[in-house]
Amino acid sequence: MGEGSLTRFLAWMAALILTAAAAPTLAQVQAPPTPNGLAATPPMGWNSWNRFGCDINEDVIRKAADAMVASGMKDAGYQYVVIDDCWHGARDAHGDIQPDPQRFPSGIKALADYVHAKGLKFGIYSDAGSRTCAGRPGSRGYEYQDAKQYAAWGVDYLKYDWCNTSTEDAREAYSTMADALHQTGRPIVFSLCEWGTAKPWLWAGRVGNLWRTTPDIYDAWQGVKGTSFGMLNILDGQAGIDSYAGPGHWNDPDMLEVGNGGMTADEYRAHFSLWAMLAAPLIAGNDLASMNEETRAILTNREVIAVDQDPLGVEGKRILRDGSAEVWARPLKGGGRAVVLLNRGKAAQHISVAWEALGYPAKMKAEVRDLWAGKSLGKLTGAFSADVPSHAAVMVRIEGS
Repeated sequence: MGEGSLTRFLAWMAALILTAAAAPTLAQVQAPPTPNGLAATPPMGWNSWNRFGCDINEDVIRKAADAMVASGMKDAGYQYVVIDDCWHGARDAHGDIQPDPQRFPSGIKALADYVHAKGLKFGIYSDAGSRTCAGRPGSRGYEYQDAKQYAAWGVDYLKYDWCNTSTEDAREAYSTMADALHQTGRPIVFSLCEWGTAKPWLWAGRVGNLWRTTPDIYDAWQGVKGTSFGMLNILDGQAGIDSYAGPGHWNDPDMLEVGNGGMTADEYRAHFSLWAMLAAPLIAGNDLASMNEETRAILTNREVIAVDQDPLGVEGKRILRDGSAEVWARPLKGGGRAVVLLNRGKAAQHISVAWEALGYPAKMKAEVRDLWAGKSLGKLTGAFSADVPSHAAVMVRIEGS
């Protein structure tokens, strides 16, 4: 993460403690739409960092774009192909940022054109500081020049990090780049990667389209590795901030780890289910060109994706917790509910949710559909229950009659 990782971690923990207090209700008050009018639903795409880190080049990005189309991910709704850190070379004599000539010899414009030719959109990375997290040139003091360059290259999405920022004010720094992007006249989704230390949910909805809420994720069910968090730790960091998300402005719990090998298939299905419940950006972070069928099936489950992309845009929340058993719920357009029964524990558990906890009448009959089995469970009255394996989730869609 660059300089001051412990300081950032402690600042994030303080922000989390002060924020996580809201009562568990499905009622929602949303912030106004982001001025740029983009990201009416959470962005979907792929980013190079989780799998490749700095080991990137134009061939890696082209193969990811090819695989996004060939795998069916594009048809399932994924559209952004995003290069993360380590693409930068030096600035030229005019101060214009140039790509690393060894990694990207054809240039960024040619790569963006390749991605666009496949019906996809192209994203890039920079940093609000003097250097990126990997030590490449940052955008501090070059915001308007860099934004103009990105627009000329055909960039559709900017992830903007927060390393090497010294005494910069986060809101001011991100607002400067937001204005720079706006002045280009090109629609560019703006992703703020500030890790939640300055409580971006309180102000970023008027600046960008999505904002990181936590430190980085790493590929594990649960745990802390340096300043990175396992999936469940990231999940817990979303408590109390759901009301700040909505169409055009989304809480971002970080990219997906599905398919990177650190979790089981059940754990990855739970990961994907929970991100959909959070109305999170679905940004895959695996090697698309070599993923197996199991990973592809998780990432392209259209019924789960439909929950994430529900146009009502209300973020779900945990409504029940009993030891290691949890129930997460999310209201959907048309009055339905998405529900996840989550088993964090080491043994199978029987988990139930009553209609009243979902805001439904106790005696109502409701159609219940299992989104991973892809089948109807029939009309049920009063409650839904399931046996949930260890480290797994059951996800259903409930439609009242």
